[in-house]
Amino acid sequence: MELGITTEVTLPFDEVVEKTRAALGEQGFGILTEIDMKATLKKKIDKDIENYLILGACNPPLAHRAVTADEQIGLLLPCNVIVRDHREKPGTVVVEAMNPDIMVEVTGKEALEEVATDAGTRLRAAIAAIG
Repeated sequence: MELGITTEVTLPFDEVVEKTRAALGEQGFGILTEIDMKATLKKKIDKDIENYLILGACNPPLAHRAVTADEQIGLLLPCNVIVRDHREKPGTVVVEAMNPDIMVEVTGKEALEEVATDAGTRLRAAIAAIG
């Protein structure tokens, strides 16, 4: 099983971030959290890395269905979406979303399969719209 749903694009980083937000929004996801790893690591431990942004995306109806099926599933929510510069390909930005099938794999709960399938379809559509 793949850990993530991925695309690579050759656009400026900030433009890819905006396209990612828009594509997620079109699929019913809002951004609950945002972690700028580059800024955080520089500030906290004075280390430099490439642009690396973690967006905590949430689709409320899907989140409700997931939490109803398994109260502990919140440990895996929201769906993380990463926008980062590619280390080996300058000028390329990678967008990756967590594969929701991992929720089913980790928990073994069949009740999560339908939620994971729906979330996966929406995340794949969002990722495809970026690239």
